[in-house]
Amino acid sequence: CFPDLVGVAFFRLHESPEEEPHILLECDSSVLDAIQKHLKLYKIRRKVNIVPCLDLSLWAVIPGEQAGDISGSLAQCADQALVLTPDPRTEVMGWRLVTKKGANLTEVIPGSRIGSIQDYHRHRYKQGIPEGVKDLPPGVALPLESNLAFMNGVSFTKGCYVGQELTARTHHMGVIRKRLVPVQFSVPLPQESIPEGAEILTESGKSAGKFRAGGDEVGIALLRLANINEPLCLKVAGDKVKLTASIPEWWPKTASK
Repeated sequence: CFPDLVGVAFFRLHESPEEEPHILLECDSSVLDAIQKHLKLYKIRRKVNIVPCLDLSLWAVIPGEQAGDISGSLAQCADQALVLTPDPRTEVMGWRLVTKKGANLTEVIPGSRIGSIQDYHRHRYKQGIPEGVKDLPPGVALPLESNLAFMNGVSFTKGCYVGQELTARTHHMGVIRKRLVPVQFSVPLPQESIPEGAEILTESGKSAGKFRAGGDEVGIALLRLANINEPLCLKVAGDKVKLTASIPEWWPKTASK
């Protein structure tokens, strides 16, 4: 288990305070007010309550390398959790668990080990999984370049949404030249030492993309697919730090073409 995910918040969406919520919406807590204002803008005349869930905690449940198939044991614990569901993005992210604040996770999932929030971010960076406004800056990140179509984040059969026509056309034409991919540095780097949007260069000095987020030895970057297998570097405090990019194994096999 990775603990109570710092930086994540929930909204309850229901028609009266007395009834159970029909929808729980997970979001980046740094934009909690903005999202609440946005949702209220579109509820029109429907009597829907949109309320932050300050009494809930979100946990990531990720099996260890030797854990085997633990889905059966998780199913037995489901009655002790408010929500226990596979992470909709990809199997490598395990399960999302929602509990009341202060719940004892070793009682909810016996035998679990509680890791740190840094461990959780390191795991998702290794898998190339973006999360929150730092990894997906509003007005900058594009859905297909951010691999949201791989993570159940884009529907091509229903709409409408802003940018739907462009997104659908790009998807069906199959022309996506840049994608968010995991990167690994040759030496560990403190997170605060890497400027946001720092340019990543090829060996010849040509721009290959931009660093998005990360720290220590791993991160994610928006890179041109044509440059992924080349030697790359990032300029940090005047020095060049080598890095390597990779295609995650959970991607569809044709995604990197």
